[in-house]
Amino acid sequence: QVQLVESGGGLVQAGGSLRLSCAASGRIFSFNAMGWYRQAPGKQRELVAAITSGGSNYADSVKGRFTISRDNAKNMVLLQMISLKPEDTAVYYCNAKDALTYVAGTWNRKDYWGQGTQVTVSS
Repeated sequence: QVQLVESGGGLVQAGGSLRLSCAASGRIFSFNAMGWYRQAPGKQRELVAAITSGGSNYADSVKGRFTISRDNAKNMVLLQMISLKPEDTAVYYCNAKDALTYVAGTWNRKDYWGQGTQVTVSS
């Protein structure tokens, strides 16, 4: 069973920084995209940033402030967030889209989600 585990969330003042990490417990051989989503109370889950074979893309609201990167050796995806704003407050989820894994002798291709990590930005 492959799991995505996020860490790095917390409480920070406006203008501060946080770095979120997403570690895969098993090997992901390939994927369509890996990224970060967020969901604020009463709102739909939205894409924040993603990495594909073609590069990375960001929501307009975070461009210039957030940076997504991969650490292939550690099987991790990182999200560096600077100049945080109160409207960035949300639960942040890691996602691996169409991820190819090999578990218990079986190849699988599916989407994986982490459990989420809370980011709270105070004004």
